[in-house]
Amino acid sequence: MNVLLITADQWRGDCLSALGHDFASTPNLDRLAGQGTVFKRHFTTASPCAPGRASLYTGRYMMNHRVVANGVPLSASHQTIATEVGQAGYDALLFGYTDTSADPRGRASDDPALRRLDNGMPGITPVVFMDDLQTPWLKWLRERGYDFPDGELGVFETQPTPGFGRTYTPARYALEHSASGFLTDAVIEQLRNSANTPWFVHLSLWAPHPPFVAAAPFHARVNADDVGPPVRAETPELEAALHPYLEFWLPNQQGTGIFATHDSTRNLELDDGEVAQARATYFGLMGEVDHHLGRLFSFLEGTGLDQQTLIIFTSDHGEQLGDHWQFAKYGFYDQSFHVPLIIKHPAQLPGCSAGVQIDAFTEGVDVLPTILDCLGLEIPAAVDGRSLRSFLQGVRPERWRTAAHWELDFRNYGQPLGRPPMGLARHECNFSVLRGERYKLVQFAASPPLLFDLETDPGEFVNLAVDPACQTVLLRLTQEMLSWRMRHADQSLTDFELTSSGVVSHAPSRHRFDA
Repeated sequence: MNVLLITADQWRGDCLSALGHDFASTPNLDRLAGQGTVFKRHFTTASPCAPGRASLYTGRYMMNHRVVANGVPLSASHQTIATEVGQAGYDALLFGYTDTSADPRGRASDDPALRRLDNGMPGITPVVFMDDLQTPWLKWLRERGYDFPDGELGVFETQPTPGFGRTYTPARYALEHSASGFLTDAVIEQLRNSANTPWFVHLSLWAPHPPFVAAAPFHARVNADDVGPPVRAETPELEAALHPYLEFWLPNQQGTGIFATHDSTRNLELDDGEVAQARATYFGLMGEVDHHLGRLFSFLEGTGLDQQTLIIFTSDHGEQLGDHWQFAKYGFYDQSFHVPLIIKHPAQLPGCSAGVQIDAFTEGVDVLPTILDCLGLEIPAAVDGRSLRSFLQGVRPERWRTAAHWELDFRNYGQPLGRPPMGLARHECNFSVLRGERYKLVQFAASPPLLFDLETDPGEFVNLAVDPACQTVLLRLTQEMLSWRMRHADQSLTDFELTSSGVVSHAPSRHRFDA
């Protein structure tokens, strides 16, 4: 069996037309969804990029892999999806990036790997490696006659279009020459020339990550006047009054700006028209990605490879998109952590039906064990997630989780001289979230908790943690979060025992689809 793992960057989980979104038009992903299974309540377990991807690639929660921010090394002791399939004979090929920083231990201080944020996850073979400056794509563009300024964002610089927001202007490159088009072409070329042996390909696309610049005609596919206002309090001051983290964060936002010259610390200065245009362009950019994925899916179908390939589409984290007066992915809100997940298995598994939509809570840590389970490979004891294979067969596993969990560490955000924010110590700058069917708990390491009733307050504006009548609910959810952390403490070696007869393994069954 082949494996095609596709990740988009910063794709909100509600933005699929297969799920009824009003403006995100994704006919090719809808086609994939119609042939496979859509997990409607799928959440990344960490943000931003490096922490979220570390969870995706290792199957471990951030509290175990400890990649708490971009640039923080991934321990060389952690197994990844690439190392695991590599042991089974696959050469895991990368087209794009993984946001994985090298473990400095055992390396010389002048090792070039220690001067790059991304070296590719352990075990991966880069075929086209998109570094921070997107060097291979820019070189490819220049070979086709384009002349862009040097630097990571120079290719996205545009002149404003009178009467429209700054993100409306189409990209200076043609649709077929976008980064998504470039990487899709590279994957198709690789598969066209591959030997007739099983392969593992990871296609990691940057879009719809900001700056929000879409190639024509997708830049104008959605009218900014139609998208409606973001979900937010009447003013930033009212929003910030909910919690000290928001009071700090809203005027100190980070992340790449919505257009190339925009500083995200000035997000609160964006007027309503600019926010609406950014939302419209974001949806259009998704259409651009979908267009190129459609070319890849058509190639697989035309060659018959679709009948031999496990296809997964997901994202590393979501995007606030103006909701709660924020852009990027640093809120505790669903918008930052709810991401898409579509899985299409090539075989007709027992009980399998096409076009199924699953309501159960699933998490980014489930992707690795699902792939290994579908390939018939052993799942490492350290993995925190569980295989989703049974859902593909129409069966909900026993004792399945009743909530989603995620974490964020904000120790590096927006402070001079490396000082952590809010007067906290570095190890105090984090929160964990338990998001259930009705209630959502946000537990801070050194700040007051938040509690929301999602039935009566879906926008998450009323903090019930300060309501005396809700203390029983707060205690119950706090205990549930503590139990979750206790159950998922690092299990790398705890199920092994050295005896006079040698090593005995008490391998957990919690990962398997029939557990």
